[in-house]
Amino acid sequence: MKLTEEQLLERRIWKHFNKGVTQYGLLQDGDHILIGLSGGKDSLALLEFMVKRANIHRPQIRLSALHVRMTNIAYESDTSYLKDFCANLGVPLIIKETAFDPSTDKRKSPCFLCSWNRRKTLFTVAQDLGCNKIALGHHQDDIIHTTLLNLSFQGQFSTMPALLEMRKFPITIIRPLCLVHECDLTAWSAVRAYQKQKKSCPYESDSHRTDMKNVFETIERMNPEARHSFWNALEQEDKLIERP
Repeated sequence: MKLTEEQLLERRIWKHFNKGVTQYGLLQDGDHILIGLSGGKDSLALLEFMVKRANIHRPQIRLSALHVRMTNIAYESDTSYLKDFCANLGVPLIIKETAFDPSTDKRKSPCFLCSWNRRKTLFTVAQDLGCNKIALGHHQDDIIHTTLLNLSFQGQFSTMPALLEMRKFPITIIRPLCLVHECDLTAWSAVRAYQKQKKSCPYESDSHRTDMKNVFETIERMNPEARHSFWNALEQEDKLIERP
């Protein structure tokens, strides 16, 4: 029986998801994992595929989800949709509010301060729940874009690793979508009819990430195999697994 386009898409994402989990040793028996649920397509897909993975007998893992609302930024999230989404998957959802004052540290961009405060809340809730891991929805494109940003603006070859063991906390950050392409997640979002969060961040245009995404698209037009070259370089330099 010939598979539909939707079935082929799910199979491709599932294959890349499982390859990343296995290749980088992201899951172990007994893990309690807190999933950062922003409400975007990547985090929603991450939650769905993590639930699918949790339903497999081994390794046995437990999932919780956290949505962090930044009250000083006009980024509206439909928490009722997120609650229903998690309830349908049988995953408990925690919603926390936090804020930051961009005038307190002029050396850091608002995007950095927002991310730092969200991450701080993630760690606090993870420790309160007794979680040993935090799962984030960064995909392969995100990781490559970060590599290019760090090369261009920091002069160093580094990225967001697929597995990061923290030095100060007994918590490991994992990125199970590390081998999944963004285009597949975009297509999956349409198939699953994910509801878009209302977004009006006043600092969004200040970020270089969108510019770097455009740069990488240009590179891929020049060489369709470019992402594999970048990824091989990251693996050869041991940049995808970071331990203290």
